[in-house]
Amino acid sequence: MAQICDLPWLGVGWANMHLVVVHYHYRPGGVRRVVELGLAALVRHAPVSCSSVILAGGEAPEGPWLESLRAELAPVPIHTCTDRALGYLSEIRSPVRELRRHLRQFWARFFDSLEPGPTVVWAHNLGLGRNILMARELIRACQQRGVRLVLHHHDWWFEQRWQRWEEFRRAGVPSLRHVSQVFFAPYREVRHATINRRDAQALRPAWGGQVGWLPNPMPRPTPLPASELEAARRWLQRQAPTRGRPVWIVPCRLLRRKNLAEAILLTRWLRPEACLLTTGGVSSVDEEAYARTLQDAIRRHRWPVWLSALASGGNRAPDIYALMGAAEAVLLTSVLEGFGLAYLEAALVRRPLIARAVPHVVPDLHRLGFRFPQLYREVWVPTAAFDWSGELRRQRRLFEQWRRQLPAFLRRSPELRPAWVEHPSPRLVAFSSLTLSGQLELLTQPPEESWAACAPWNPELVLWQRRAAAGTLQTSPWPQEADARLSLAAYARRWWRLVHARGRDVEPQAACYAQRLLLGKTLATALQHPLLWARSS
Repeated sequence: MAQICDLPWLGVGWANMHLVVVHYHYRPGGVRRVVELGLAALVRHAPVSCSSVILAGGEAPEGPWLESLRAELAPVPIHTCTDRALGYLSEIRSPVRELRRHLRQFWARFFDSLEPGPTVVWAHNLGLGRNILMARELIRACQQRGVRLVLHHHDWWFEQRWQRWEEFRRAGVPSLRHVSQVFFAPYREVRHATINRRDAQALRPAWGGQVGWLPNPMPRPTPLPASELEAARRWLQRQAPTRGRPVWIVPCRLLRRKNLAEAILLTRWLRPEACLLTTGGVSSVDEEAYARTLQDAIRRHRWPVWLSALASGGNRAPDIYALMGAAEAVLLTSVLEGFGLAYLEAALVRRPLIARAVPHVVPDLHRLGFRFPQLYREVWVPTAAFDWSGELRRQRRLFEQWRRQLPAFLRRSPELRPAWVEHPSPRLVAFSSLTLSGQLELLTQPPEESWAACAPWNPELVLWQRRAAAGTLQTSPWPQEADARLSLAAYARRWWRLVHARGRDVEPQAACYAQRLLLGKTLATALQHPLLWARSS
């Protein structure tokens, strides 16, 4: 590692650097996983020695997680800087003017308090829009001080989180153009890291080298210790929902976009003896109605399903990888993913994966060398198998409620036409294109009846049912070429290359164009999936 860096943005002669991580919180989830995997690699491969790492956020990290991270980064010290104003705006009760002033003062004091030396800020998911005031003040402070800022985009506010729009308006953000100037920050010191190529391609025409496709890191797999696997199996056998049953697992939080009713349906069809288990809990009030409806149906019909197993399983619950390794199969039924970590995790633990081929994720994974033998486009359902006319009335009502959440220019868009406008009387529909009420209507039928009605339209599921019964579902091998993109060393090299890229101020209208381009692609997905239209459907 070089001790002196001659890069202009670092300043000739500096030997130490501050690396600042910014996130709303450090709760378990995909962003925290990227931080814990990537941070040590970034420190090891930094162009100069790191004098400190600082985790800034609206909540203090959990003690055990933080101590584990400190041990990994030693001797580089990790400090935390916690202020509620950096958390979700919806959870802060301060008046907007007072909050804006507080944030401006906070970032000024924060940067002024650092010891002399260059600073790089790694800010996660500001584009999710959970605190646009914090994002704006952070970007402004970095721009004024010449601090290099990496905006790491995992999700976007317009990816089915339209309640953010009203939140922006209440926060005094007057227009969509102003929103784009924050989250797409067209400034010289800003770098944009995206986790999928679709987003990178939308930004590159204007930002050029200031944009990098940065797939989430995933070290080369090593076999799970037999002792951990055995402990996970014993733990599962002691739990009431899974006792005596094979386990199929969906490694995810309780989110609408995870389309969990489809995972329940597939388990009931393909492996009726199995218990379906999901790992994470609800992490947002926006998802509580969905989770409650699903849990009520599971309890009422006594389905062998255990939601949020790791969130409710106590301190003795196994590591998520051990739990996946102890399961018979992994499911991923999402309608929307940014990167699709669960695809890779299934390969990592060498378990069979049955998954929807999420359109802008699977091509990226193919580019990384992965091949998944049990991918499906949709689960097809004949409309004669349930009350389609009732479902259509429900969809029309929900669509109007959802449309009213959109910014005005989108509400008037002629492209805002769901599938049933073109085909009001289809013979077949995708299960993922139903409301949760419609999905539960099919799920409450005896599985042998719904399977008999749907099997002729889903021949790949018929094959997988036979393989599941025989224990011959196929695994996805880990490709050697994936290391070129996903190893921790490769991740760090690509990250620092992005940081070092020559910067320029981008025309403000480029931010508007990029936002509209991604908005259009997002709406195309939204029109197919009523699960994304409302908090409860």
